[in-house]
Amino acid sequence: MRRKGELSPAAIDGWPHQVVLPARLCEGGGYRVIHEFCKDLTLCSRGHAVYEREWFHVYCFSEAAEAEKFKQRFGGETFDPSQQGRGSSWAHWHRRRAP
Repeated sequence: MRRKGELSPAAIDGWPHQVVLPARLCEGGGYRVIHEFCKDLTLCSRGHAVYEREWFHVYCFSEAAEAEKFKQRFGGETFDPSQQGRGSSWAHWHRRRAP
């Protein structure tokens, strides 16, 4: 359930440049470091998480250069919303591996 004025999951997935980080990097002081780094970037006000052997946080940006800057600082990889589960398995990440 979302609150009035809050972005819907579909609206979040509309952000063109998404990056995933392992959730363990966001624990403790990691959350504060990440959000301090992003304060002048086009980071979406709301993100989500996906699971594939471990939990990942998804960070969404409107500018490709900012998503790349984020990846260079924290690692992570590009996330494609079409790889996210649907229905009751919405949080499952169906990651496509390179051959």
